[in-house]
Amino acid sequence: MRRAQFWLRSLGGVGTAVTALLLGLTGAPSAPAAEAPAAAVIHEAENAVVSQGAVESNHAGFTGSGFVNYNNLSGSYVEWTVDAAQAGTTSLTIRFANGTATSRPMDITVNGAVVATARAFPGTGAWTSWSTTTVNATLKAGANTVRATATTANGGPNVDSLTTAAGGPAPGGRTPVEINGQLKVCGTKLCNQYGKPIQLRGMSTHGLQWYSQCVTSGSLDALATDWNADVLRISMYIQEGGYETNPRKFTDLVHSIIEQATARGMYAIVDWHMLSPGDPNHNLSRAKTFFTEIAQRHVGKNNLLYEIANEPSGVSWSKIKSYAEQLIPVIRQHDPDTPVLVGTRAWSSLGVSEDSDETEIVNNPVKASNIMYTFHFYAASHGTEYLNTLSRAADKLPMFVTEFGTQTASGDGGNNFTRSQQYIDLMASKKISWSNWNYSDDERSGAVFKGGTCDNNGPWTGTGPLKPAGVWVRDRTRTPDDFPTG
Repeated sequence: MRRAQFWLRSLGGVGTAVTALLLGLTGAPSAPAAEAPAAAVIHEAENAVVSQGAVESNHAGFTGSGFVNYNNLSGSYVEWTVDAAQAGTTSLTIRFANGTATSRPMDITVNGAVVATARAFPGTGAWTSWSTTTVNATLKAGANTVRATATTANGGPNVDSLTTAAGGPAPGGRTPVEINGQLKVCGTKLCNQYGKPIQLRGMSTHGLQWYSQCVTSGSLDALATDWNADVLRISMYIQEGGYETNPRKFTDLVHSIIEQATARGMYAIVDWHMLSPGDPNHNLSRAKTFFTEIAQRHVGKNNLLYEIANEPSGVSWSKIKSYAEQLIPVIRQHDPDTPVLVGTRAWSSLGVSEDSDETEIVNNPVKASNIMYTFHFYAASHGTEYLNTLSRAADKLPMFVTEFGTQTASGDGGNNFTRSQQYIDLMASKKISWSNWNYSDDERSGAVFKGGTCDNNGPWTGTGPLKPAGVWVRDRTRTPDDFPTG
């Protein structure tokens, strides 16, 4: 429902800061430390104990002086000694490359105890393409051993390093992902690994081409632990100075933010933020390329959702449906399990903004399983007709509100908190998950942070740095669903 002219923004004075951050997050793969939380320590694999493997340097992109190439057999391993100043929960991030199409799973143990069984290390596309996977474990004060052991005859992937960072989420099912695991669509609801309907609540980034400086270790720590958010929507515009200008840079940036959300136990919506032109078929080829890489790289994760068309507009439902039915099979070739979120007509209003409603989808749904349909609203612009449409649709279709604001459809102006609360109450009663627009310090009232917060790298926690809309939505994000398990 956001028209493009409301959202185009020159980099202006933040251009230098944005460029610096993008270089830190998306440059050559030789700088993983930029993506680790504060106080992270890198332990190079070539300096660890290696059993049935060899230190090599023939594939570019590694850090330090080399990487470990596991022998192709079960039981080969790399073992690091990690010193912890005090006992506590620590994130363990392994940087790896897998140039094959087959996952090379490994058991991760800490002091001899398994903390992750047969953790997937999927193909990364090439031996020079590096990725990361993160688990959380409790370390004792002093010396600890962390071992990554291959569990199949293929051996392990090439391992570059282990990065440790204290203060990660505690193990034992306390983060949203640890509790709920792999999500799936059951009937009209989003369900957890126990088959129970749940509601996710969280925030959407602003366009990464403008506000990636708002997506930092500190801001994501705040979102996960101060806001208690369940989900982060990663909004990557396609046009408007986004993906089409540099596909490699923006794909790498999305990879990085996925890893950061994963490390914090949050779900991540990968938002293909097509806006103008409004026909998603214009970007079908680009979408196939992008989602193929995302699905291949992150197939081992259980915390993703794919939003394949942000806000179609000026195009029929039949064309949106055709787009989805061409793209979803491409994704499913590489990732059969991740739910797919399909944009709806008229800026994801279920057609209401172009004088239609949900019946066009009810009568002609996308031919695919494990999918949901998206709805966007801005409470100061979208009243009873939109609210009632969402309510009716949720009784017949699996719905996910991937974007909403308390302001007008421009993301600016006064807040209508009364109407917003009506939507919040409806979504809670029908277990409709949501993410709010947006987690930035844009000058509009819909950006949650006050101006200058991102360029100054915070402060991020509490209500002090927040605009009124930020205070309001933080309060509602901090009261999560009960996440039933029995």
